[in-house]
Amino acid sequence: MKNINKLVSVLIIVLFTVFTVSGQGVSTKTASIKIDNSTQSEEVVDLPEIVWINPKLEYTNSAENKITFKAKVSSESGFSKVSMIALRKEDNGKLGSKDYSIEEGQTELNITQDFFLPDGDIMFKITATSAKGGTVSSSRNVLVGMDAIKDAVAIDRKDYAVVFATDKYDNWGDLVNPVNDGKTIAEELRKKYGFEVEVVENPTQNDVFEKILEYNRKEYKPQDQLMIFFAGHGQFDEDFGEGYIVAKNSLANDKSKTSYISHARLRSVVNNIPCEHIFLAMDVCFGGTFDPRIASSRAAFEADDRELLARKLSYKTRRYLTSGGKEYVSDGVPGEHSPFAKKLLEALRSYGGSDRILTLTELYTYLERLKPTPRSGEFGDNESLSDFVFVAQEF
Repeated sequence: MKNINKLVSVLIIVLFTVFTVSGQGVSTKTASIKIDNSTQSEEVVDLPEIVWINPKLEYTNSAENKITFKAKVSSESGFSKVSMIALRKEDNGKLGSKDYSIEEGQTELNITQDFFLPDGDIMFKITATSAKGGTVSSSRNVLVGMDAIKDAVAIDRKDYAVVFATDKYDNWGDLVNPVNDGKTIAEELRKKYGFEVEVVENPTQNDVFEKILEYNRKEYKPQDQLMIFFAGHGQFDEDFGEGYIVAKNSLANDKSKTSYISHARLRSVVNNIPCEHIFLAMDVCFGGTFDPRIASSRAAFEADDRELLARKLSYKTRRYLTSGGKEYVSDGVPGEHSPFAKKLLEALRSYGGSDRILTLTELYTYLERLKPTPRSGEFGDNESLSDFVFVAQEF
C-alpha cells in the first residue's frame, strides 16, 4: 500500500508540473482559463462561468452599427474583477472597454452593454476573475455593416445531408417509393447544391441513432448546415400522445414502442448536434406530430442578395418540415415519387429563382397545396430569425 501511495504522489507531482510549465492555462475556441498560482493556498480555485445571451453564436453578423451585448457571469466565491473589451480584428485596435463595479460577496453579474461600432470585423471579450484567482475569458466575433457583410459568406462553409429511406420492413408492409425518393433528393442536393450527402437505406433503429451519433461528433464551422431527411412508415400512439418513425426492424405489435424512433427522442438528439443550422424533413405518416402541439390535439423572408444570406447564417436554426399532420400520407404510385417528394424536388429544381438561393419560405410555397397539408415549424434551440438555405451551384 505504501508503494502505491508513493506512486500516486509521484504521478500527481508530474501532472502538476506539466500543467504549470504549459502556461497555467487551458483554451477553447471561445473561452480561455487561467489559474493564478502565485499564492500557495491549498484552496480549490473557483472558475467563473460566462454565458452569452446575445449574441449566442461565436460568429455572427449585424447590418446595424448599434449592438446590444448581453451576458451572465457567475462565480461561487465572488469576483475580484469583470471587464469587457472591444477590438478591431484587422489591427487589434482597441474600440472600447469597461470595468464593471462589483460589490463584496456578489456572485452573479448580468451584463447589458450597448456599443456603436464602425463597420468591420469586431471581437468582444469578457474577462472575469474570481475572488480565489481563477480567470476565464470568453469572446464573440461580429461582422458589422452592410459593406462588410457582402463578403461574409465563408468560402469554406459546407452543407451536409443524411437521408434515411426505408421501403423494406421486417414486420410492417413494404413501401414502393422511399428509397427511390431518397436517392433522387440526395442526387439533387449533391449535384445542384453541393451538399455532401449520405443515403442510409432500410436502417434499423440502431442504424439510425448510430448515424446521427456520427454527425454529432463531426466538427462544424459556424455557417455549415445539416439536413436530415426521413422517408418511410410513421405511426402515432393516442395513449402515449407520441408520434414515431418506424424503423426496418420495428415490431408490428410493440405496445411499449421501444423498437420505434420516438419524435421526442429525435427532437432531443438532433437538437444536440453541434451544427448551428439544422433542417429536419420527414415524409412519413403522422410526421406532423413531431410538433408536440399537433400531437396533443384531437383528431417572409425575402432572399435576394448575399448580405441576407450571411445574416440568415448568423442565427441558430432548428427547423422541421413533414409531409402531413396527424394523419396517413400517400406513398405514391409505384415507380414514381411520393406527392411530398415530388413537390420537394420541384422546389429544389427551381434553384430559388434568379438569386439561386432557395429559402424555406420559398420551398414551402411548392408544398402548401398538397393534401394532406405539410406541417412546418421550429424545435429545440431555434432562434426566431433563423432559416435554412439551399445555395445552387454554378453550372
